[in-house]
Amino acid sequence: MHFSQAPGHALCYPLRLNLVTECHLENIIHMSTLDITNPWSGQLHAQVARSSTSQIIDAMAAARRAQPLWAARSLDERIGALERFGAALEAQAPRLAAELTAQSGKPIRQALSEVRATVGRVAFFTGHVAHELAPRQVAGGATAERVTFDPLGVIANISAWNYPYFVGANVFVPALLAGNAVLYKPSEITALTGASIARLLHEAGVPKDIFVCIQGDGAEAQTLLAQRPDGVFFTGSHATGVAIATQVAAHLGVLQLELGGKDPIYVHSDVDVAAVASAVADGAFYNAGQSCCAVERIYVHQDIHSPFVEHFTKAAKALTLGDPALDTTDMGPLARRAQLQVLQDQLKDAQDKGAKVVCGGGLWDKHEGFWQPTVVTQVDHSMSLMKDESFGPIIGIMGVDGPTQARALMADTAYGLTAGVYSRSQDVATDILSGLSVGSAYWNCCDRVSPALPWSGRGHSGVGSTLGLEGIRAFVQPRAWHLRAGQ
Repeated sequence: MHFSQAPGHALCYPLRLNLVTECHLENIIHMSTLDITNPWSGQLHAQVARSSTSQIIDAMAAARRAQPLWAARSLDERIGALERFGAALEAQAPRLAAELTAQSGKPIRQALSEVRATVGRVAFFTGHVAHELAPRQVAGGATAERVTFDPLGVIANISAWNYPYFVGANVFVPALLAGNAVLYKPSEITALTGASIARLLHEAGVPKDIFVCIQGDGAEAQTLLAQRPDGVFFTGSHATGVAIATQVAAHLGVLQLELGGKDPIYVHSDVDVAAVASAVADGAFYNAGQSCCAVERIYVHQDIHSPFVEHFTKAAKALTLGDPALDTTDMGPLARRAQLQVLQDQLKDAQDKGAKVVCGGGLWDKHEGFWQPTVVTQVDHSMSLMKDESFGPIIGIMGVDGPTQARALMADTAYGLTAGVYSRSQDVATDILSGLSVGSAYWNCCDRVSPALPWSGRGHSGVGSTLGLEGIRAFVQPRAWHLRAGQ
């Protein structure tokens, strides 16, 4: 998932072991903790107090009481608070990035880029919210017709570990600007980011009952959902998204799901092969492939298949694996060790069906928790590698006879997040991409997100939109006014 890159430094801000981070709810007793393990060291990094059932119930009640008061504040006041939050992110980016790296294994350069990119997201929302929430006069005359916009109420934001600042802010920033309260549950893997986000928002002027950090895993998420929030915004797997949708449907709450992808790329025969191979490799292996919009399968015109594989493999082999706290590291360990088994199973299935491993092909023998950047050829759609989400640094490359076959294969999926085409011809790209059911289409780029454009998925990739102007309107509900004077 790409955004403006900024140079980083291997800054480490140690957190003491057994650190207990509270979620700004006072006078309550925490009954258990989450253990946060550093993926590089394999050691316990910190402990974070779970939110108890009574905490979550009390937080929802407090948020419901406080939300109308927050919504009644001027929009300028809410904008000011979020602008101060953005400024704090920028000022504290090195420390926040080091904290993120220690929890997720994300290389420090990428972690720093994520935090700084979040500042840009904040700026987009604060710069556009006034226009989007302004009342609209639809018609005049004897009966004037007008539209105003009310906040949804209390939002449950269940966020992800792979881009916790980036993904979380796409939801809670516009939600707060629109006058909602937010109960924010970060992933248990990156729980410390949730505590840091809450601290910075409160210091910026967002009331503690308006943004509450709920710490825990699936059990606490279920308790949160049982409180019947007015809106549920979830980022995660398709299976969990379906379960959440079923639960939210019972009370007809507003639902937005950002789920997975099996994002394809087609490389046409007219490209600069070396340059495109390098760009697509970056899209496949950035953050160790742990991105919903990472390139997960590649279709290459048969006329350039061999040189493309050669250059792509060269780019994969050039990646530096190692300590994610170092500036020189391109790829750290996977955040979830369980995903290593998924990758092993996909690779075995592919090899059993005739696939060829060109490079990588398993665990890194120098350190636990790493999967080598792996390139696989002689693949087809009978293989799990080309059908099911990998969410790791493994990629299948398949030769095709041209755009028609490429489009058919790219469409052969239950997912619909992104798809891209590399070609000198925009006509070739748009002809392929317009026939695919995806939320984002890329010509000569990939693995990219812009705050100005809606971020949405289709099919198994989710429902609803974040980002763009649609990402502001997602947090309000229209009120129609019929205004007749003189009766």
